[in-house]
Amino acid sequence: MSSVEEGDLIVRREGAAGVIRLNRPKAINAMTLEMSEGIDAALDRFETDPEVALIILEGSGERGLCAGGDVRGLWESSREGGDLGARFWRQEYVMNARIAKYPKPYVAFMDGLVMGGGVGLSGHASHRVVTDRTRLAMPEVGLGFFPDVGGTWLLSRSPGEIGTYFGLTGQTMNGPDAIHAKFADAVVPAAKWPALREALTKVRAGVTAADVTKLINGFATGETAGPVAAKEPVIDALFGFDRMEDIFAALKRDGSEFALATLKTLNEKSPRGMVVTLKLLRLARTASSLEECLVREYRAALEVFRSDDFREGVRAAVIDKDRNPTWSPPRIEDVTPQMLAPYLAEIGVDELNFN
Repeated sequence: MSSVEEGDLIVRREGAAGVIRLNRPKAINAMTLEMSEGIDAALDRFETDPEVALIILEGSGERGLCAGGDVRGLWESSREGGDLGARFWRQEYVMNARIAKYPKPYVAFMDGLVMGGGVGLSGHASHRVVTDRTRLAMPEVGLGFFPDVGGTWLLSRSPGEIGTYFGLTGQTMNGPDAIHAKFADAVVPAAKWPALREALTKVRAGVTAADVTKLINGFATGETAGPVAAKEPVIDALFGFDRMEDIFAALKRDGSEFALATLKTLNEKSPRGMVVTLKLLRLARTASSLEECLVREYRAALEVFRSDDFREGVRAAVIDKDRNPTWSPPRIEDVTPQMLAPYLAEIGVDELNFN
């Protein structure tokens, strides 16, 4: 066993596996810029190490893989007019694209909470393992933000309007629903992970992606759909619109318990965040690549970073924890095309690039 670093990130080789463990268990492994840079460095090292056949991504502690980015730090920088958002998201998004194209099998163990930035580290992996404890969500709209880290690419490729539903409501997927939504590949009970992990560290050099899939499937339950999948027909009918006003109207018309509960959830979210999210999701449907979506997300993220809604959303959820944000504007009807335009505008020399 060869250890490189102990701290917020643990990087080491265990047998044939290059292990990357997020190590901020008290913060549910929320990711900082330094951790993101450390993951990139680990991927550099493992890519060229002939003794590393595959990557294992995991989180320390019992609560989850990663609860997202370090939004408190971003909030502080936004309030001060700093540039942490630009630096953090540029690093993170380029890494998300790298993970999707990584030349060695990359196995993400998506146990417990997997949210926001945690989805960026795992949802683009070649092998995505969820468990009976997985609670996966893209809850950014509740922070005046939108599902980023390639979330618009993933959500727009979920079946029907399932991705629209999860992206706008921030609702949680269990393991089987994450597979149905195309965010994961196999459900492995958490109790079986140690045995699977051991088997992964003992694979031969040059192991193929298909070999790793076969190995994982030997521990998997075979589940492919959870409770939300059963609601897909009604979700398709309620969320199959390109304007938030039409989605709200459909929910009100439907009047079922599910529709009214969903309406209540949406009424708690940032109106501007919902409009931006829906637009990005619809644009993502015709995108030819993850990178195309990440370029759009980066433009929008820089605009979010400057916005009152982001600061107010983080204040209400993370800083003061009063869960009572005052959104600007307060209603969907008040979000104008002029407000939306800056989130979609090209940004010249500051554009995200993947060189």
